[in-house]
Parts: sequence; structure tokens; C-alpha cells
Amino acid sequence: MPINAPKDCPLCFPEQEIVLWHDASCRVIRVSDADYPGYCRLIWKDHVSEMSDLTPAEQRHCFNILMAVEVAVRECFRPDKINLASFGNVVPHLHWHVIPRYLDDLHYPQPIWAQAQRKSRGSPAPEVDDARLALAVRNAIAEQIAG
Repeated sequence: MPINAPKDCPLCFPEQEIVLWHDASCRVIRVSDADYPGYCRLIWKDHVSEMSDLTPAEQRHCFNILMAVEVAVRECFRPDKINLASFGNVVPHLHWHVIPRYLDDLHYPQPIWAQAQRKSRGSPAPEVDDARLALAVRNAIAEQIAG
């Protein structure tokens, strides 16, 4: 169980996650969102709210994993842009969103939480299965950590 885990934290006690990769500090999951295939989330294991709650070494580790996930998502999905976001306003547990964006996605150029700009995508979404994405994440993490 994560350190300082409140019983109602959905990131401390997840249900039905698609875990692509994990270590003792964090995990990378695929977010099931038909409108945003390739949407991933990096979740820190311990229940902390901010990056500054981590030690400098933990911050570097988190950032290295985040950069590797971005690389893997770009490789697999070839988006026009990647959005990285860490809010925690609703769930105050350190996590990062890695969201592939396309010029014709529902919300572009607005954030995915804003009002939709169109009713449907102009082109089909890339299809990448969990196994392929997980392999890309693992490979990118290995490369990022190796330097």
C-alpha cells in the first residue's frame, strides 16, 4: 500500500488499470479513451501531491519516466503534438497525463477537458494494441535511463 494513502484515493487503490510498465516508485497506465488513443498516465506510487514532495533523485526518476513515455507515445501514435499535464486538483495524488494530440481531434487546439471543437475526428485514430505500446514504453524507459 502507498505511503499516506487515504482510503478514497482512486490512484492508490486502482481498479481495472491497463498497466504498461511499473517499478517500485511509479507505474505507467494506458487510459481507456476512444477519442484519445495512446493517452497514458504516469502515477507515482506514494500518495504525495506535488513534484516538490519528492527527493531530487525521485524527481529525476519521475521526469525520466515521463520523457520516455512521451517518446513511446510519439513513436507509436505519431501525433501532431503531445500534451503533458499534472494537475491533481480533483485527485491530489502525483500523476502526469501524456496525451497525444492531432490537429483534427475533438478538442484541438483546446485542452481535452475543454468544450469540443468538432463532433468527430477527421481521420481514423491510429490503432496500437496494449502489448505494442507496453514494449515501446519499456524500450524508451531503458534507453532514457541508460542515458
